Amino acid sequence: MRQQVLKALANPPRIFYVPYSIAVMNFVVQFLIFIILLIISLLVGGITGGGIPVNPLYFLLSVIGVHLILAGFSKKEPQLANIIAAKIQLFKRRVQNELRP
Repeated sequence: MRQQVLKALANPPRIFYVPYSIAVMNFVVQFLIFIILLIISLLVGGITGGGIPVNPLYFLLSVIGVHLILAGFSKKEPQLANIIAAKIQLFKRRVQNELRP
């Protein structure tokens, strides 16, 4: 039983080599950026299409590119999601001195 608990803690759940929480956060942030750009282009150019063209392919390529970068970082540091969560907690507590490397 002890071995299973240690294995679960040492290997967090992953989506294509990136910890689950970071991969979902990446997708959500990039999707929100895409939606904001789409709304801005519709407001600037109108629905008939005189504005800035927003191509969903760029969104897909940026999601894949950032995911590959995150996979590289998480291979070097397997507990990346825990480190980010701990730093967010420190920001919420406004502890600035402990955030320096």
